[in-house]
Amino acid sequence: MTYQFKHPTWPGVSEPVEGADLRVLSLGAGVQSTTLALMAAHGEIGPMPDAAIFADTGWEPEDVYEHLAWLGSGNVLPFPIYRVQAVDLRSQVQGRAEGVEGRFVSIPYFLDHGGMNRRQCTREAKIDPIRREVRRLLGVAKGARATGFSVEQWIGISTDETERMKDARESWITHRWPLIEARMSRGDCLAWCRRHGYPEPPKSACIGCPFRNNARWLDMTRNDPAAFQDAVALDAAMRRNGPANGMRGLEYMHRSCRPLGEIDFEIESGGADFLDECDGVCGT
Repeated sequence: MTYQFKHPTWPGVSEPVEGADLRVLSLGAGVQSTTLALMAAHGEIGPMPDAAIFADTGWEPEDVYEHLAWLGSGNVLPFPIYRVQAVDLRSQVQGRAEGVEGRFVSIPYFLDHGGMNRRQCTREAKIDPIRREVRRLLGVAKGARATGFSVEQWIGISTDETERMKDARESWITHRWPLIEARMSRGDCLAWCRRHGYPEPPKSACIGCPFRNNARWLDMTRNDPAAFQDAVALDAAMRRNGPANGMRGLEYMHRSCRPLGEIDFEIESGGADFLDECDGVCGT
C-alpha cells in the first residue's frame, strides 16, 4: 500500500521500488535505523533489504560500536552489515587544530564572529562512502556510470523529524522512509524494541557534533564522561593556536561560543534548544 505522508513542507510518497536491483538500509546504529533493521528481520517491513551499510566517522560513542557489533553478531539480522569508512573525523579535527598541513573535512562549528563553518562532514563521512559501497555491491566499476540500475535506500527518519527527508541526488537511487509509512515516531521505535525484548538502541551522533543539543550534552556528561572529556579536549585544542587553517575566527563546538568544559549543562538544558540538523543519515 502506498502511504502519502501529508506535511506542510513535504508532500512525499514512500513506497517499495518495484524491480529494484538492490535494497540497502543506511544504518546509523541508533534508535530509528536499528528499529528498521529489526522490523525487517521480523517481516514487518519489506521487501527484505539485501544489506545494511554503516558509515563509520571514526568518532562515534563506544556504545554505538558495541551495539553495531551486536546487530552484526550473526543471529540478529538475516542480512549482512557492511562497515565502511572514508575519513576519521576526530583525526581531522585534531590535525587541523595542530596546524598539520593538508586538506581537512570542514565541520560546521560555531564561529566567534557569527555563523557556522561549512558542513562537509555529512557528505564526506556518511553519504559518499555509502554511495561508493552501493556501487561496489552493484558491481559498478570505478569511474563508470551507475545509470541503468535501480536502488532502494532505506532511511531511518520517523514522523517527528520529517524536515530531514530529502531525495537522493542520484537518479538511480530512491530514498524510502518505512517509519513514515508505518507512522512511527522515535518513541514508537523505542516502544517496539521494548515489546520485542531488544536492548534500547543508543543515541547515534558523532562525539563532537555541533548539532548536539544541551540535553544531549548533559546526557553525555552523565552517561559517557570519557567521550565528553574527549570532546572538551578537542574543543579547547581548536582554539589553542588561534584560528585553525583557513579560518578567520575561532571555532567552538557549542552554539554559545564558550569552551565546552566551562558550560553548566544542568542549567543550559533547561532552556530552549534548536533542532538537531543532521541530514537524515548521521543520527539515526
